Amino acid sequence: MRTFKEKDFSERLETAAKAKEAALRKFAERKAQDDPAELARKAARLDAVKAREARAAEREAKKLEEKARLAEEKARKAAEAELEAAKEAERKVTLAGEQKAARDARYAARKAKK
Repeated sequence: MRTFKEKDFSERLETAAKAKEAALRKFAERKAQDDPAELARKAARLDAVKAREARAAEREAKKLEEKARLAEEKARKAAEAELEAAKEAERKVTLAGEQKAARDARYAARKAKK
């Protein structure tokens, strides 16, 4: 059975140098930045980003509008509830006054009979 042969330092340096050279070669082979196809792709990507941002801004505006509408509706309901409570309090005061007047009238009628 064969044993594992560990790479020594010079072999590791050589492998690293080859990898670095391959990376540099690959980088040099890349298309130039002013390639029309590359510029068209970048422009398309930029348009897509702008459209995405516009849609996001529109969604955010709708959310804010909905929050404002809900807050306005909540305020309106609170005002209606307050008005209703005031009317109910007024009705109670009026009813209490009418009941007191009726009670006083009965009392006065009882006193008048005696």
